Amino acid sequence: MRRIDGFPLWIGTARDARDIKLVLDNGIEAVIDLALEERPVSPTRELIYLRFPLLDGTGNPEWLLRIALNSLEKLMRSGVQTLVACGAGMSRSPAVAAMIVAQFMGKEPIDALRWLQSFGPQDVSPALWQELSVIQW
Repeated sequence: MRRIDGFPLWIGTARDARDIKLVLDNGIEAVIDLALEERPVSPTRELIYLRFPLLDGTGNPEWLLRIALNSLEKLMRSGVQTLVACGAGMSRSPAVAAMIVAQFMGKEPIDALRWLQSFGPQDVSPALWQELSVIQW
């Protein structure tokens, strides 16, 4: 799990998201779970938990991508410490995070994605990136 400096944002794995003690010890208040293939988290009562089961490739409904993006944007604008998690924390999580971070930084999403690489490894699916890139929201 890695904290993204300057933002109320963490990027991690599905395993990180299920480690409730780790989540709470780091002051995380919300978890956005993007891992279709992973079992859902069993959050505590005080933890916000949003699940948007995304494929790591093509075939994601546009409305689901849009809601995931909007949710992260609203949480970050509100200053809520948020963990975005997917299977290995290397594709869906950084891709979705980059789209929102780009807005905050006033940069293109690809530049935000490159910047996020400084916080840890990535292996973003080109097909998922393309789906996210055409979303109008």
